[in-house]
Amino acid sequence: MDNLKFNVFMDLSNKKCVPCEGGVPPLTPAEVSELKKSISAGWVVLENKKIQKEFSFVNFKHTMEFVNSVADLAEEQGHHPDMQVHYGKVIVEFWTHAINGLSENDFIMAARIDKL
Repeated sequence: MDNLKFNVFMDLSNKKCVPCEGGVPPLTPAEVSELKKSISAGWVVLENKKIQKEFSFVNFKHTMEFVNSVADLAEEQGHHPDMQVHYGKVIVEFWTHAINGLSENDFIMAARIDKL
């Protein structure tokens, strides 16, 4: 990914997801480490293939408002997470299925969710 030079101060939330249909390698551990600096604490990298974060809420209504906001954002960006929905928490998980690993899109979505 020579064209992807990382700046730890970049604001990923201003970027848009680019469709990924495969044919590109997933991010390297070094690239993941750099991009992780651009999202909030709490996002966990799982086996260098996925990122995940747990969000807590005071009640089910607030939980569902968050889920619906994430769903709207995912539709807008064309990049969809897996979500586990519970009464007062949501676990959001991203990875780029087409490459079976992480892409910049996953971090863009994490940064955008951080701003919800």
